[in-house]
Amino acid sequence: MFKQGRYEFKWLQQVSEVDQSEWDALAVPLATPFFEWTWLNDMEKSGSAIAQAGWMPCHLIARCDGQLVAAAPLYLKGHSYGEFVFDQQFAELADRLGVSYYPKLLGMSPFTPAEGYRFLIDPSEDEAEMTGQMVQQIDRFCNRNGISGCHFLYTDPQWRSTIEQCGFSKWQHHNFVWTNNGFDDFDDYLKVFNANQRRNIKRERKAVTKAGLRLEVVTGDAIPTSFFSQMYRFYENTCDKFGWWGSKYLTSDFFERLHHSYRHRVVFVAAYDERDDRHPTGMSFCLTKGDRLYGRYWGSDNDIDCLHFDACYYTPISWAIEHGIQTFDPGAGGRHKKRRGFPATPNYSVHRFYDSRLQQILLPYMRQVNEREQQQIDAMNAELPFAQANGSPTANVKTKNPPQIQPKIQNNSDDSRPS
Repeated sequence: MFKQGRYEFKWLQQVSEVDQSEWDALAVPLATPFFEWTWLNDMEKSGSAIAQAGWMPCHLIARCDGQLVAAAPLYLKGHSYGEFVFDQQFAELADRLGVSYYPKLLGMSPFTPAEGYRFLIDPSEDEAEMTGQMVQQIDRFCNRNGISGCHFLYTDPQWRSTIEQCGFSKWQHHNFVWTNNGFDDFDDYLKVFNANQRRNIKRERKAVTKAGLRLEVVTGDAIPTSFFSQMYRFYENTCDKFGWWGSKYLTSDFFERLHHSYRHRVVFVAAYDERDDRHPTGMSFCLTKGDRLYGRYWGSDNDIDCLHFDACYYTPISWAIEHGIQTFDPGAGGRHKKRRGFPATPNYSVHRFYDSRLQQILLPYMRQVNEREQQQIDAMNAELPFAQANGSPTANVKTKNPPQIQPKIQNNSDDSRPS
């Protein structure tokens, strides 16, 4: 515990050290679901985001007169796996300079490349002042413990300007996001495409039907308990299929916990074979909150032509239109998404390096990369198969299983260490 002014700051080794109702009073009002207490706690209690996997929880909280007024979900990372922001070249540079890049302090929802990271701050507090106070504690912690840098990934666009004013530098990336421009239904959505791509999408959906499959969207309390263990099996198989490039970070216990604690945010697209209407032969797993939908994982028993496209893109889009969803982020990767209505959309990470040599080399490098990244985004979107430029849905608008590395923190008498 460290007191500064009227605030008391504390570093936590697990989110369960804070009462769920306290944490969620700050997290539930956010647009993103990925920083709510249950999601983070399930990650930790299931053995998915833990020190032995290279994700040591190291959350920072602030209290005023005993009340929780701010929280920063943070992790000490012993590697760069599971982040989907590829900074391994930074680590290689640090190694050449004789700088220990790991552990690093990371702010994101584990294994979740979805925009929305920010400090959780009580609305009665001055956000800029509270952010600055939290950053001072982070700087103190990192300098005392020899941490090379602090990195916030997939930052909330509004909060990003606040954290940049605290001296963090932005690094631009992109993902692929669908936007609902007031579509009446899926057929109305298809009108944004040119004639050739409309035919392709219709053909892909018909291929699934011809294969004898029926897709059904199941949400909330209607989800059978068995779906969660089945989804883990599909997730595991999909990760194993990609071998060295797989990203099997989550445990079976994580999926099973979701049924009891988080099914109100879960959306499954289940594919049933007409010969067996009891057990899905494939599924995609999404989360929803407010007017947003997030695709996370998918898998199937067999390789069925175009099932991936329908279960992960087309049926979720149809459901999104029906339920007033405004944005759909289908998850990492983009090879298949560009031609199916997901334009390249900028997102940003922000970074602070505590070694002067890393600062001098990497900050100018990031500025150059940002310019090239925007050029790449513009080039990709210029090739989208839409009927006309203003018909775009946004017209208005290398991984493997992580090594068992546990970051070490100096055990000193300073109050900035985890308590």
